[in-house]
Amino acid sequence: MRKFPKFDSVNVNRRNILRGGLLGGAIAAVAGSSATVQAGFPRPQMVTPRTPAPHFVKAEAKAQAKASAVDLSGYTRVKQELVAPPFAPEHEQVATGGPKIVEITLTTDERLMTVDEDTEAEIWALTYNGSVPGPLIIVHQDDYVELTLRNPESSLMEHNIDFHASTGALGGGGLTHVMPGEETVLRWKATKPGVFTYHCAPGGAMIPYHVTHGMNGALMVLPRDGLKDRDGNPLRYDKIAYIGEQDFYLPRDENGDYKVYESAGDDFSDSLDVMRTLTPTHSVFNGSVGALTGENALRSKVGETVLMIHNQANRDSRPHLIGGHGEYVWETGSFSDAPQTGLESWFIRGGSAGAALYTFEQPGVYAYVNHNLIEAALLGATAHFVVDGEWNNSLMEQVVAPRDIEI
Repeated sequence: MRKFPKFDSVNVNRRNILRGGLLGGAIAAVAGSSATVQAGFPRPQMVTPRTPAPHFVKAEAKAQAKASAVDLSGYTRVKQELVAPPFAPEHEQVATGGPKIVEITLTTDERLMTVDEDTEAEIWALTYNGSVPGPLIIVHQDDYVELTLRNPESSLMEHNIDFHASTGALGGGGLTHVMPGEETVLRWKATKPGVFTYHCAPGGAMIPYHVTHGMNGALMVLPRDGLKDRDGNPLRYDKIAYIGEQDFYLPRDENGDYKVYESAGDDFSDSLDVMRTLTPTHSVFNGSVGALTGENALRSKVGETVLMIHNQANRDSRPHLIGGHGEYVWETGSFSDAPQTGLESWFIRGGSAGAALYTFEQPGVYAYVNHNLIEAALLGATAHFVVDGEWNNSLMEQVVAPRDIEI
């Protein structure tokens, strides 16, 4: 017999339990229950989300039903094979031929993931294609993205997807709600060049719950003629480093140990309590502490140009490459704007993605961090680039090694 998430004592049927839109009532019921976070700590009062007025929803559905069919003649269909972060799918930096219909498939995957091996912190992550962040998607301006979104029968929750790069219907979120065992197909036109967040947004409290459980990623819409500097000169990169910064809010027990849950959704009530503090227990790159350090470090070579794509679906971040710079930075993610140049740190607004271009000039280990150094050193927001090549003394040289001070 299948087990479904426990949302305390809310008495609703299976489909409505999974429906994010009902969570407003569920939250109210949870807030009014006698459950407590820990002994002596009352459960914080929750706010009941407001849903759109029914007649507005009906009007939108009616407008969709009346809309004319799209003429897709002349478009070539291509299938993009998505890959796990920190890597990028195969793509052209400059588009050849006319706009295409780019077919992609995302499958929701609710899985137990280790956030920090040292403390045995785990989370039932809600993911696209099994990774945190979800895969990087790359298309060109005026291409169509045709997504097949699948929610396996084995899932316990409803899922959907909101593309910040798209236009209308809550970024596609209003048209992609899939229950366990369902799939849907959404097609939308990539009209705005840049890097953008996508994330799950079922409704109510389930929106931040899903996002802070890892269900987000980035999509890049390249200009058809490629990236340019402010003078219109072409900019090229040798590889992409795709970094998803994830804030987790893991509940603890009365002893201060991280709680362990039997299945996805069981931590719903406890997680809301931690989320209400607005203080993450972890802020990590690509799903876990050390995911991009040690043996998992990103690799490059002197002379290689790397496009660093940074996604943060929920909180502000301040990326900095220790030992390098943001030579060209699209801080807001918009490729319609000229890139900023020579930045030491840059700002990624919560709910957005940005990009920075850098050509490595020296070999060695470079730390890529959130320069809120508390988050980098204590919460996990650190990655490493290991760069091979010949050292250049004209850029940096240790003139005297550490020695005793001569008096």
